[in-house]
Amino acid sequence: MVYAGAMTIGSQTTTGVIGYVRVSTEEQAGSGLGLGAQHTAITAECDRRGLQLLAIREDAGLSGKDLRRPALRHALDDLAAGQGSVLMVAKLDRLSRSVADAANLMEAASRQGWSLVALDLGVDTTTPAGEAMANVMVTFGQLERRLIGQRTRDALAQKKRDGGTLGRPRSLPGSVRQRIKHARANGDSFAAIARDLNREGVPTAQGGARWHPATVRKIVLT
Repeated sequence: MVYAGAMTIGSQTTTGVIGYVRVSTEEQAGSGLGLGAQHTAITAECDRRGLQLLAIREDAGLSGKDLRRPALRHALDDLAAGQGSVLMVAKLDRLSRSVADAANLMEAASRQGWSLVALDLGVDTTTPAGEAMANVMVTFGQLERRLIGQRTRDALAQKKRDGGTLGRPRSLPGSVRQRIKHARANGDSFAAIARDLNREGVPTAQGGARWHPATVRKIVLT
């Protein structure tokens, strides 16, 4: 592929634009539904601004839930290598449905010296206004990552309070399961059964050393 000489857009210099398009279903990929409109929007914008369109990378029938897509990786590798310095998408959700992932891409663009243009949301890091919009999205992306992390920590803490442990679940020996159900059938409370198991140092199904009434109850009901 031959890349054009440098040109100016906004206050930056670029060697050209790499477009990226995506549809998420095989039906859309086969019919071309959506892909043609994205191609047209990118091509028209490059023509309008006098930009050299080097290539349009296409992922057909792939979800936008993460960034592990062949054509997108190809485009990002080209940009990181300096073969083009603008990544253009018709809609930001074609690039990623996650604000956090989009923010990560913007941060990578800043580090590597290329720009991102999303035509639908006014994200355009070649202009001051577009860069400001990108910074807002980066901020919300950081918030999303922190909220996900907090939810994960809260879930793990609750699991620990319920008597579970981290790591791969282990199976509870049949003899322990039978003992618990037999004790319950004899009228022992969940708390009493848990107290006896803890006193004898019987490990839980996950290998933990602490039984709780709620843990015992789950065994009895399964």
